Amino acid sequence: MSGPGRYFNRRLEVWRAVPVPDGAGGEETTETLVGTVRAKVDQPSPTERLITQQSLSRHSHNVYVSPRADVRRGDELRGTDGLGQAQRFRVQAVVQPSRPIYSKALVELTQSEGG
Repeated sequence: MSGPGRYFNRRLEVWRAVPVPDGAGGEETTETLVGTVRAKVDQPSPTERLITQQSLSRHSHNVYVSPRADVRRGDELRGTDGLGQAQRFRVQAVVQPSRPIYSKALVELTQSEGG
């Protein structure tokens, strides 16, 4: 395999808040599995960490996915790390470089096994 996809060494489930009828004419929101993406999870660079601290952001990791992956702000990405520990990431933003060879999701690690 060529291109950046060869680095996508994890599979993450994409969960999204979806409105559903509540049976009384209104809506409730439920977390729904909308797909699975191949991804690479990294720590932010030192510069990104500094910016995160200065802006009081909740950006703890970068998740790289295909530029066509349906990952949006507010989604939750669920999977396991290399040690088999459960992880959940809340997507803060999704950006692409000028040449869209990947999408980069700026995420916050929100829950791990035992956490």
